[in-house]
Amino acid sequence: MSDTIWSVDEHLEDVLAAVAPLEPIELQLPDAQGCVLVEDVTVPLALPPFDNSSMDGYAVRVADVAGASEEFPAVLTVVGDVAAGSGELPSVGPGEAARIMTGAPLPPGAEAVVPVEWTDGGTGEGAATGMRAASGAPEGASGEVRVHRPAGARAHVRAAGSDVRAGDLALAAGTVLGPPQIGLLAAIGRGSVKVRPRPRVVVLSTGSELVQPGEKLSKGQIYDSNSFALAAAARDAGAIAYRVGAVTDDAEILRATIEDQLIRADLLVTTGGVSVGAYDVVKEALSSVGDEDEPGSGIDFRKLAMQPGKPQGFGSIGPDHTPLLALPGNPVSSYVSFELFVRPAIRTLMGLPDVHRPRARAALRSDKALTSPAARRQFLRGSYDADGESVTPVGGSGSHLIAALAQADCLIVIPEDVTSVEPGSEVEVVLLG
Repeated sequence: MSDTIWSVDEHLEDVLAAVAPLEPIELQLPDAQGCVLVEDVTVPLALPPFDNSSMDGYAVRVADVAGASEEFPAVLTVVGDVAAGSGELPSVGPGEAARIMTGAPLPPGAEAVVPVEWTDGGTGEGAATGMRAASGAPEGASGEVRVHRPAGARAHVRAAGSDVRAGDLALAAGTVLGPPQIGLLAAIGRGSVKVRPRPRVVVLSTGSELVQPGEKLSKGQIYDSNSFALAAAARDAGAIAYRVGAVTDDAEILRATIEDQLIRADLLVTTGGVSVGAYDVVKEALSSVGDEDEPGSGIDFRKLAMQPGKPQGFGSIGPDHTPLLALPGNPVSSYVSFELFVRPAIRTLMGLPDVHRPRARAALRSDKALTSPAARRQFLRGSYDADGESVTPVGGSGSHLIAALAQADCLIVIPEDVTSVEPGSEVEVVLLG
């Protein structure tokens, strides 16, 4: 580990300079969810592709129902049924109507749709209500329908192209494909799209003291929380996360484990073993890793002017020079480091234009001044009130206080040149929600 002190910004710049967006691939729609589109997608056909009914009811001509009322209903001859998916359509002439279902194409000659509730349901009785209205005309209804209200032109008709028209831009390159976007692609007939795949992130924690949740603790042991938190954070960032159970403090075992994981990793994240202790296994395992013929390969361990998260490691490993970020082992240190460095790296691999969490300015709500070490950028947990544009500290500054982290929705940033922040002062916050 070098004695040089890196700033937060310098370290982040170094990380992002070494990480490039993944190469695009063609994926089927179910596999493309969460991926970033790399091409503009235009609409090949209008949506909806034809005029269709927005109600269960009757397709009619406007003139035939003009002036219709409860007292003097318009009596029309029912010439056929039109269901969704119908191919052959009956023509609606003067004095005629076609029974029609929601989503069914408007038949030739029809100009509007009257909801079934505005009719007798084709039964010869009064206005359709209740279950009869909900289900439309019953099977065996008569060949006539009485309409009790007039309808204007195009009433209850969804026009062809009213959603999107052929040639319109459906989705722009750079769009993250969520459920609505996947639905739109399916609706316009796209079975696959060209995207940048979701990065595969392997999270690995180290420490002989770590035990998996659900197992019994022995003296001196603690549960492994970091790998669970960071794998969840990687998924939240948009990655496919693989969590590796805690590796004991053995450099050879750790090196072998990491090498085994390279086959499924676009990015490796370790937590623990990067400071100056006697058992800093990550440094021992990875300090000598690298290809002498490839300048810049290997892992560089460094100190950052930040709290928490001073010890960090970054570099590449393996034949494909897979990026690896080595984070501290304290729970808060590892999570803050993830948010500041790993999340932007994941978002860069995805090809997103904005890789950072949103930030805001807020008034500090606290009973006492906040203190911060000189020449370090401090990140404190906080609870942000968007309506009041204020932030309240949650818990203390200890890097082991994971309970406080669970209650926080932002990080309060105290710059390197500030050692005290008075209540009511404006501070910058990194929004985590």
